[in-house]
Amino acid sequence: MVSPEEVDRRYRLVREAMAEQHLDAVLVCGSEYSGFEGAVTYMSGFVVVHRYAYVLLPREGDPTIIFPAEARYVGEHGTSWIEDQVFVERPGKYIGDRLAAQRVGVYGLDYVMAVRDFEVTHLRVEFVPFDLEFDLARAVKSSEEIESVRDSVRINTGGFWAFLEAYRPGRSAAEVLAPAERLFVEAGCGRLTMNMVLTGPEFALARRDMILGDFCIPSLEIAGPGGHWVEVSRALGEPNVEVSTMLEAYEEYFEVAKSALRPGATAHDVHRAVSKGFTDRGYQLGHVTGHSIGMTMIEHPKIGEGVETEIRENMVFSMHPHVIADNGVDCLYMQDTWLVTADGGEPLAGLPMRIFRAGESRP
Repeated sequence: MVSPEEVDRRYRLVREAMAEQHLDAVLVCGSEYSGFEGAVTYMSGFVVVHRYAYVLLPREGDPTIIFPAEARYVGEHGTSWIEDQVFVERPGKYIGDRLAAQRVGVYGLDYVMAVRDFEVTHLRVEFVPFDLEFDLARAVKSSEEIESVRDSVRINTGGFWAFLEAYRPGRSAAEVLAPAERLFVEAGCGRLTMNMVLTGPEFALARRDMILGDFCIPSLEIAGPGGHWVEVSRALGEPNVEVSTMLEAYEEYFEVAKSALRPGATAHDVHRAVSKGFTDRGYQLGHVTGHSIGMTMIEHPKIGEGVETEIRENMVFSMHPHVIADNGVDCLYMQDTWLVTADGGEPLAGLPMRIFRAGESRP
């Protein structure tokens, strides 16, 4: 449950960002696609399990949550703290009628908002992209949110150990991933999991017919009952010479991040610091170095080249440099969820930065 004080805090921060952009309202979009439902949950407590939903926050007054009427059930509606819940045949028409001639910031305008709603609305409403502003408004986590993050990390780390205990070369990915997925379901993650097995530079889905060899990388991404996504994983098995060199760079990144993820640094500064060990060895990174993470899986700011957003205390980041060798096969990709403290970065999982071997048990 989210406290009334936390709800007020979220709305206050979004409205402050709204005022800076001279907006009359903000429309937050969410869909059933994993990772894209979180913004609606953040603003309403509602978890989208079917179709999509919008949260409308006006500059003044109470919020409204909007559902398409053809899917009367899109989740547990009683979980939302928003009293004004409307079901309409065409949400875009409702939005257009209510917000005509207003300037409206939209979170999810490019990737989440339904095309059919945009088509019947955009000529009457001035839509303004609001992804960056919305994410920066929620990037600094409250103490209540940090407890939820820590709970998600605890569950995710338990899933890693379950994966490791099941892993043996010759077993299928489904056999190895199943104990972790079972733990996630029992811990209350519900459908908020996105887990894969990486056997090369491309993500390979954990199909039952994929037999694991002597090296693999579980990519474990889940949100616990509080709805905050986290990412925790380590590579497993026997690394070759190339991957062992990559591991040296990972060990350097892990130590550097503890001081680089500090209040006052920029995301660009952090990226340069943690990627240096890889670039010095001649590697290119095949994925963003890291990104803010919360009730949406990927949030701004990203940890990357040219991102000048200032790092602040109580921001939470997923860090995962993805390094691929020139042969296009050897790679290393290990994830951690970090909390920015007054003294620097804290990796929340408590796992050592190393490659684990088959047969290891949880201490």
